[in-house]
Formats: sequence, C-alpha cells, structure tokens
Amino acid sequence: MKKSVLTRYRVMAYVTAVMLLILCGCMVAKYGFDTGADLTFVVSQAHGILFMIYLAFALDLSSKAKWSFGRMLWVMVSGTIPGAAFFVERKVRADVEPLITDDGLAPAKA
Repeated sequence: MKKSVLTRYRVMAYVTAVMLLILCGCMVAKYGFDTGADLTFVVSQAHGILFMIYLAFALDLSSKAKWSFGRMLWVMVSGTIPGAAFFVERKVRADVEPLITDDGLAPAKA
C-alpha cells in the first residue's frame, strides 16, 4: 500500500473531526443562545461535504488494508462522534503503517 492512501485518510480524519467540533459549537450557539443561524448553515454544509470525502478515503484505506466490514464501519462511524476521530486515527495509523511499502521511491539511475 502507498503512504499517500494513509496520508489522505489522516488529513480528512483531522479535518472532519475539527469541522464536527466547530459544528457542535455552532449548534450550541444557534439553539442555546439563538444566534449564528447563518454560520451554522454554512458550517453544516461544509462538514457534510467533507464527511463524504472522509468516507470515500476511509473506504479506500479499508479496501487496501483488507479490513473486515466491522472494522471499516467502526472507522467510518468514528467520524460522527465529536472527538472520536482523533483517537481512531491514531489507532488506524499504528495498524496501517507496517503495511506501507516503499514502491516507486527508488532513486533514478543516470
């Protein structure tokens, strides 16, 4: 497996987790303090699009790492729980790094 597959997943895991925390703050402001409805709408739309990209990258990683369906589902669902993606990403990275090969990284010969 190429390192870029893991890197894409890791970036989207962090971005999705941060956006979910921001969305939670916006929801508190909207429903708790009756302010920020427009910001909440924009953040929710952005998070939705980013979450779909996260799901695609998690599916790609799971197929290349040959995970079971349950493990793939666990990784995907972690993106819906605020803060969980940070912890799951660390576990996934530790499990997937040994599977990374250095294909294509040999220096060119003159």
